[in-house]
Amino acid sequence: MPRLSEVITALETLWPAERAESWDAVGTVVGDPDQEVSRVLFAVDPVQDIVDEAVKLGADLLVTHHPLYLRGTTTVAADTFKGRVVHTLIKHDIALHVAHTNADVADPGVSDALAGALDLRVVRPLVPDPTDPAGRRGLGRVCELDHPLTVREFAARAAERLPATAQGIRVAGDPEALVRTVAVSGGSGDSLFDDVRAAGVDAFLTADLRHHPASEARAQSAHGAGTHNPLALLDAAHWATEWPWCELAAAQLDAISDRHGWGLRVHVSATVTDPWTAHAASTTTSEALGAPN
Repeated sequence: MPRLSEVITALETLWPAERAESWDAVGTVVGDPDQEVSRVLFAVDPVQDIVDEAVKLGADLLVTHHPLYLRGTTTVAADTFKGRVVHTLIKHDIALHVAHTNADVADPGVSDALAGALDLRVVRPLVPDPTDPAGRRGLGRVCELDHPLTVREFAARAAERLPATAQGIRVAGDPEALVRTVAVSGGSGDSLFDDVRAAGVDAFLTADLRHHPASEARAQSAHGAGTHNPLALLDAAHWATEWPWCELAAAQLDAISDRHGWGLRVHVSATVTDPWTAHAASTTTSEALGAPN
């Protein structure tokens, strides 16, 4: 069996820490470099439910997309929820490694996995990494559909292909407009609207779209649409847009394990850690919609 340090070295070749954003907190959070690793669990969030799953599974290493301590801390006391995560990991000899924005810009990365889940053909990065001469790394992806779909049909595809969440898929735009090209970005994507407009795509699928950025993006695209339909927006749950990366990352580590003869047993958590647990749809009538009097 490989040591943790050997597995981490392999993971760093996939998602080098130096490619993470300066504000990010990636890399190994917990773990003895000399401990042996035989079973690995991939998940989006390093929350207690996932750590408990790793304990039950007998995992030696937990790899998550989201950091445990993004903004630092002054305590890992077990009476704090993050401290309890650390205590549980150490007590059961489970290492924790994080690949966040360095996995976002990777080739393949988080948005490649999202595009794959939606059966889209990746054309190029939405925001290319200027340090990549091949032009394959970067944030988000510009994609093409194999055949045009209406916004309604594409939203239905997303709802079917992505993991089920309480939110589902929110849509802004004409449901009957045709979609041929799509920009996708796993996780929060409303900081990328300028890049999406520059890409000239028909739709943008991401997560965490806020009122004002989404409203302004729609208004700007309508103003410059001419004979084309304004940009359609599809807003999925943050967790759901990033979970496909776990399957991609697990397959990548599996391939590395096979090459080295490590015999790792690699798993992907199916535990839903999206914080939203229910959805009550608004009721509509034939009367004009509007705010209450």
